[in-house]
Amino acid sequence: MKRVLMLATTAAMIEQFNKDNILILTDMGYEVHMAGNFDVGNPISNERLDAFKVWLEKHGGKWFNIPATRNPFDIKNNRAALKQVISLIHEYNYDFIHCHTPIGSIIGRMAAKKTKTKIIYTAHGFHFFKGAPLKNWLLYYPAEWLFSWQTDMIITINHEDYRRAKRHFHAKEVRFIPGVGLDVNKFNTYKVDRQAERKKLGIPDDAFVLLSVGELMSRKNQIIVIEALHKLNNPDIYYLAVGQGELQSLYEDKIAEYKLGNNVKLLGFRDDVIKLCKLADCFIHPSIREGLGIAPLEAMASGLPLISSDINGMKDYTKDGKSGCCISPTSVDDAANAINKIFTNPDFAKACGAYNTKEAMKYDISRSHREMKKIYQEFAKDI
Repeated sequence: MKRVLMLATTAAMIEQFNKDNILILTDMGYEVHMAGNFDVGNPISNERLDAFKVWLEKHGGKWFNIPATRNPFDIKNNRAALKQVISLIHEYNYDFIHCHTPIGSIIGRMAAKKTKTKIIYTAHGFHFFKGAPLKNWLLYYPAEWLFSWQTDMIITINHEDYRRAKRHFHAKEVRFIPGVGLDVNKFNTYKVDRQAERKKLGIPDDAFVLLSVGELMSRKNQIIVIEALHKLNNPDIYYLAVGQGELQSLYEDKIAEYKLGNNVKLLGFRDDVIKLCKLADCFIHPSIREGLGIAPLEAMASGLPLISSDINGMKDYTKDGKSGCCISPTSVDDAANAINKIFTNPDFAKACGAYNTKEAMKYDISRSHREMKKIYQEFAKDI
């Protein structure tokens, strides 16, 4: 029996970004097992995680709950996760491991070295990049450099990471793929009763609606949108923030302090992002760091103009004045000016939306599927 272990710190990373890879491997005759933390750190609902377990078993796979965490200093839990992964490798004799996330990849590569197992690592955005904080370079760069010696293949999803891994790291092979893929046609053609859906959320027909999707955390940086709306003080502008996370209470307090409760709505976890894209006028994604960014690409496929941070992964597909407005993620003034520009210039917004619809096609699931199938087939030949 041919088997592969898909490994990440959180189970959500596999559920959100690797189901297509699991199907590719299944079609190639592999039994796919996955290991990740189902209990802590997942930005999706428990119901969705439970459904993923059922989905995986339906496709002949197995799942294992390991205590890994995102915290690199959580030695106790991450060491326990490492021991469990090594035990799984001994029990199931995997042909290779495909690991994701920084801590998950370290656990995977340590286990692979211990058991002499082949390993692929997909870097969904290195924590170090041009403009990243010094602490990120001091902590994560040496770790990635060191463990690259123990990696058979690194897959990158943005060009900055690809160039750095190719020039400075020591994996046997470095590959680039155009993201994890999205169904562009689904977002492009989806229809919705815009007026009715806005009414459900208490939003006037003629309001200007901003939308963001992402975990409520410092890296996703939704606070800058709230600060910008406070600065603009425009009752015709609404903001829908999809996601849940550790900063929800802080955001709620700030919304109350600024008296924005009528205009800013924290929607929590939603499984109808495609619908929300269709009732919005602009997507805003002010992340501090982004490996690529599926949410803004989905919005682009929906035909929305984009306000985005001018940072690493998103630079691959955003262009100031073409995709929308590229801003500094630390500048409230930048965010406020960008929102106001798109709000007051509907012709500009429409042109950006048309540009984005075409640009999103470069990241269609069919392209990433072809690339990953080719990678798996070539990798399997050497085992």
